[in-house]
Amino acid sequence: MREFIRPVAVTLGIVCLSASMAVLSTDSALAQAMQKAAPAQAAAPAGQPPAVKQIALTDKQIDGVIAAAKDMDALSEKMPDNGKPDPKLTAQLEATAKKYGFASYDDYNSVVDNIGLVMSGIDPATKKYVGGTAVIKAQIAQVQADKKMSAKDKKEALDDLNQAAKAPEPTIENKGNIDLVVKNFDKLAAIMGDDQN
Repeated sequence: MREFIRPVAVTLGIVCLSASMAVLSTDSALAQAMQKAAPAQAAAPAGQPPAVKQIALTDKQIDGVIAAAKDMDALSEKMPDNGKPDPKLTAQLEATAKKYGFASYDDYNSVVDNIGLVMSGIDPATKKYVGGTAVIKAQIAQVQADKKMSAKDKKEALDDLNQAAKAPEPTIENKGNIDLVVKNFDKLAAIMGDDQN
């Protein structure tokens, strides 16, 4: 099932985060940061997932995330399942974020969230931004056509994808982010553990 569920959560809201993490390898820095860390998010209405606080990304920020991947991955491996790191680990995360040019670990997470927002809408075959809904529809078709997937895994994947498809897709406020992420798609996909190509 892992290879079929792309990072749709950021596009469709953090409520779908568990579905997006299925494709992100559990040992990648971005997967760990997005899954276990508390990202900087705006408040959302009751019953709605918190929205990603959108920022305009820069080449320097994307380069920083790519460069920090190995170190953040190593630290994220130490994070407890409840997502509440001890103060020593928190200090290491802060120091590592600063080492790679971020103001703080929250700043790093904000950049990661914004990258994920765009990545979830990129068609991995064409490497063009098509939007999260189109990506999810393609994934549903892939899962339905998969003959090797067990019935249980297929049902679970389709349930997750259909649930994700029902969530409203946020608009990318900073259109320049799309160009920056698409330009760096291969590097970002590699650190995110995107294995569906």
